[in-house]
Amino acid sequence: MQMGLLHKEAPELRVTHWIDGTGNEVEPLVLADLGDGFKILYCFQHWCPGCHSSGFPTLKRLVEELPDRGFGFAAVQTVFEGAEINTVDKLRLNQDKYGLEIPFGHDVRQAGETYSTLMGDYRTSGTPWFTVIDPEGVVVYADFHLDPMKFVEAASQANVVLRKSG
Repeated sequence: MQMGLLHKEAPELRVTHWIDGTGNEVEPLVLADLGDGFKILYCFQHWCPGCHSSGFPTLKRLVEELPDRGFGFAAVQTVFEGAEINTVDKLRLNQDKYGLEIPFGHDVRQAGETYSTLMGDYRTSGTPWFTVIDPEGVVVYADFHLDPMKFVEAASQANVVLRKSG
């Protein structure tokens, strides 16, 4: 599997279980639900040390620094191993722990599949994983790490206030 879906059109989300920013179950999200600007998808597993030491802190910084610049956010637990620990109840636990009032999804492998839907569709290579989609729907960044300070600085220098999200 090629790593990342860089410079390709972002596939529609097929994650079936979601909670909103307050922990309430909601209908499955589609990309348009994240607004018409940039979208940042953060993939994690509850048991992933890197997700907690760098991924979630990066996501929190981005959510705090980019609220009025047209960015929409979602976190997705992409369960490709450890299904007995990376369970749906961990969504709200992590949402609360990091004070993230954004949608969280739970994405497990479907029968006969090697990867969860998001992992397969977006060619992610594990967790933590960040995917950035531009307003035209093209994946412009896909990797394990994203430097939040450089990203916010680049967004500021580019005067990224394209469209309000949400």
